[in-house]
Amino acid sequence: MRITGGVLRGRIIKCPDGIIRPAMDRMRESVFSILGDLSGKSFLDLFSGSGTIAIEAVSRGASQVELCEKDKIKVNTVLDNVSITEKDVGVKIKCHFMPVEYFIKRCKSSFDYIFFDPPFPYKYHAQLIEEADKNGLLNPTGTILVHRPEEHFMPDTIGNLTRTDQREYGRSIVDFYTYSR
Repeated sequence: MRITGGVLRGRIIKCPDGIIRPAMDRMRESVFSILGDLSGKSFLDLFSGSGTIAIEAVSRGASQVELCEKDKIKVNTVLDNVSITEKDVGVKIKCHFMPVEYFIKRCKSSFDYIFFDPPFPYKYHAQLIEEADKNGLLNPTGTILVHRPEEHFMPDTIGNLTRTDQREYGRSIVDFYTYSR
C-alpha cells in the first residue's frame, strides 16, 4: 500500500497481519480529492486496519488525527506505520486500540472528518453513525464518510445527519453525511 497524495505521497505503508481489506488506492485518492486541503482540520479514522487513511489525512494537511483499531495483532504494524507522520511531518497520530463501539461511547473529542471503514460483513453502520452523532463526535460543519459494500443499504438520513454525496468504487460505496442545514 502507498500514500496517494500530499507531502508523504508515494510512501509505502506496511500491511499488518490478520484480516484486512485495505482501501483501494483509487478510492482513497478520489475521496481525499473530494475533501480537498485538510490543513488545520481534525480527522478520525475508525476501523483503521493499517492506519493508511489516518496517514493519508496527515499527508494532506490534517493536524489533529486519531485512529481506532480493535485487532491487537495489528498494533505493532500500525504504530510503525503512523510513526512516519511524526518523524516526517511533525504530526503525531493518536492511536486507540479497542472496539470502535466502545471508543465512540468514551470519546470526548469532536472531529471535522470521521471515516468509518468497517469489515464488509459488519452490519451496524447506521447505528454507529447515530451513536457518533449523539455523542458529539462530529463538528457542526463536519462530514462522516462510510465505506461499505454496495449490497449494504444505508438510509439517506441518520439522526441529524443527511447523505449529501455517494461515490461508487467497484463493488464498494463511500457515503458522505453532514448535519442537515
